[in-house]
Amino acid sequence: MKVTSAEFVISAVGPAQYPEDALPEIALAGRSNVGKSSLINRMINRKNLARTSSTPGKTQHMNYYRINERLYFVDFPGYGYAKVSKVQRAAWGKMVEKYLAERETLKLVLLVVDLRHPPTSDDKMMYDWLKHYGIPMCVVATKADKIPKTRWPKHIKIMKEALGVQPGENFIPYSSEIGLGREDLWNLVESMTAVEEPEIGPESENGE
Repeated sequence: MKVTSAEFVISAVGPAQYPEDALPEIALAGRSNVGKSSLINRMINRKNLARTSSTPGKTQHMNYYRINERLYFVDFPGYGYAKVSKVQRAAWGKMVEKYLAERETLKLVLLVVDLRHPPTSDDKMMYDWLKHYGIPMCVVATKADKIPKTRWPKHIKIMKEALGVQPGENFIPYSSEIGLGREDLWNLVESMTAVEEPEIGPESENGE
């Protein structure tokens, strides 16, 4: 996709603040500091639109970014950061779970994991939850540039086996630094957010 416009819209803390324009939404879930904001910035070729931070747990809301006036990226709060209070983590969890279960405009969840390391228990829990409820998802394994290319197959195998990714399920190695996986991910996003044109049959052609 050629990105011609991208803008930050809102940091939402609940359904009352979610956009009401019914554009399709692509949500990004992952542990704190896994690279979700960097992924968004690379996807839209902007350096600082999505807010990155070296401080894990900083994203405490659901950040909405509108792309080309046709879809949203929705950046979830990062999970699994120990220094965030249990009360705060519980509040984030309820907000995210409610969104995933009820948001009709949600078309795809990108489960962002770090290719360098086996998935965490939180990664596995999120993967299992999404699969159980039949929510379309793609595992995006970031930071591939941080390991030698010759070791990618080994790390991908470990990640897939640990999560339980089956053949044919969406899995994309990714690097925000070198652009690896960007085109594949855009192809998937476009396929999941395509607006189907109504078929014109004989009756509609005749105005009946």
